Amino acid sequence: MNALTTQNVSTLTKLVKCVNAYSKRLSSHFIYFPDNEAPLEGETSKMNMMQAINNAMDLTLKNDPTAVLFGEDVAFGGVFRCALGLQEKYGKDRVFNTPLCEQGIAGFGIGVATAGATAIAEIQFADYIFPAFDQLVNEAAKARYRSGGQFPCGGLTVRAPCSAVGHGGLYHSQSPEAYFAHTPGLKVVIPRGPITAKGLLLSCVRDRDPCLFLEPKILYRSANEMVPVDDYTLPIGKAQVLREGDAATLIAWGTQVHVLLEVAQMAKEKLNVNVEVIDLMSILPWDEETVCNSVKKTGRCLISHEAPLTSGFGAELAATIQVLLKLNTFRSRN
Repeated sequence: MNALTTQNVSTLTKLVKCVNAYSKRLSSHFIYFPDNEAPLEGETSKMNMMQAINNAMDLTLKNDPTAVLFGEDVAFGGVFRCALGLQEKYGKDRVFNTPLCEQGIAGFGIGVATAGATAIAEIQFADYIFPAFDQLVNEAAKARYRSGGQFPCGGLTVRAPCSAVGHGGLYHSQSPEAYFAHTPGLKVVIPRGPITAKGLLLSCVRDRDPCLFLEPKILYRSANEMVPVDDYTLPIGKAQVLREGDAATLIAWGTQVHVLLEVAQMAKEKLNVNVEVIDLMSILPWDEETVCNSVKKTGRCLISHEAPLTSGFGAELAATIQVLLKLNTFRSRN
């Protein structure tokens, strides 16, 4: 009996060590590759992604007297502290808490935006955006369409932390971008780091169509870059080629961009091949021209995303790329 007990304890110990080792890998599953080039000249400051988002909202509230920021717990800075210090700076009328009611947050934002103000709504976690789905898909996205182009949804930006963080479980680690990518009238944007987060968020708040700005939460504090302190924007719908190559095209957005940059580095070191890495930046609209031109050049493509495999946005990319390549082959034969 003692021998059996000892054997069971030994087996359990090995299993626990194995699980712990695997868990450690899951909680740090990527190497962060910072952007080393600023989008404009001038003074820069070291910021993590949380601080860059805060800086973008600070500039918006400063320069746009109609801008308001609201959501659950934003008055004290929010769960991830992206709104830290903004209520103290701009007052309770412009930065304020809402009830724990996502459909109410979205509905209020739609009303504020259609009245002509700039609305920045925060959904505490993207996992809980689904109660607001009807408001965003059937109201915000269709405001321009149902009015024949007369009444856009103003400056509505809905921010939401998304994707895996190494812990958080099933209700705090989802990537819901594909649900909204099916919706004409919305724009869906996902940054890869501080520089892109600031530039893309400023573009979203100035856009006249409603924008969903999804923020990979694991990057809030793990991503640090020298970010321009001045105002700048990055175009929505324009991908960036982060690494040029001819062996294959690797496509991602958000955190997975850094995973693929690591893959590209390994491919160069171990196989001596150069692969092209593209950050999609926004998935609605997405930059079909940049992606397809790259795949035509390399002849191979790999897409990586955190969302479920079935009907993930990667399926849209794969389908478009394959149709284009087949069409290109047909044209070359004729």
